[in-house]
Amino acid sequence: CFVCGEGGAAITCRETGCDRSFHLPCAMEGGCITQFLPQYRSFCWEHRPEQAVEAAPEENTTCLICLDPVEDRKSYSTMVCPACKHAWFHRGCIQGQAVCAGISRFQCPLCRDKDLFLLEMLVMGIRIPFRLPSWENSHAYAALSERHSRCDASECLCPGGREQAEEEGPWHLLLCCSCAAEGTHRRCSCLTNSTASWECDSC
Repeated sequence: CFVCGEGGAAITCRETGCDRSFHLPCAMEGGCITQFLPQYRSFCWEHRPEQAVEAAPEENTTCLICLDPVEDRKSYSTMVCPACKHAWFHRGCIQGQAVCAGISRFQCPLCRDKDLFLLEMLVMGIRIPFRLPSWENSHAYAALSERHSRCDASECLCPGGREQAEEEGPWHLLLCCSCAAEGTHRRCSCLTNSTASWECDSC
């Protein structure tokens, strides 16, 4: 590996006549690019593709993702959106964004262009997973769709306990019609079997 000097470097620069090889984990340190799209070509620091867009960051421009300053020109570690030419970001930051967003939601963080931006990032060696965004794939928001399902009366009279609920009758669970954050069995709040609405003490 021309970066770390160790053996086992399985990636070779695609440029004809270049014999530089490197490990995938060493690529970023060595300024190398591996394109994660069909042909899966890799390039060393000398032969890697450069962004063709003509743009330069204004003074004191910061990365749109981490808000730290970017370099004063395009480089391996400082990239720009090819569509709007105003969104500047660090390579490591946009790579993190790509991993979270996945192929279906990855876009420029400023102008939201998807097609031109995505293609350019793939060519520049940003790996974009072919999967749903991490925030749609996880159960991070599962609790938001759960319905309150217990009797919160000061004294629950139900033989089956606070968690039991029936479709109708005295042990039917009514949720507060204002907040839906508290519930009661009809019998536990002295409500008739025909009562269809109830409001908790807090509301």
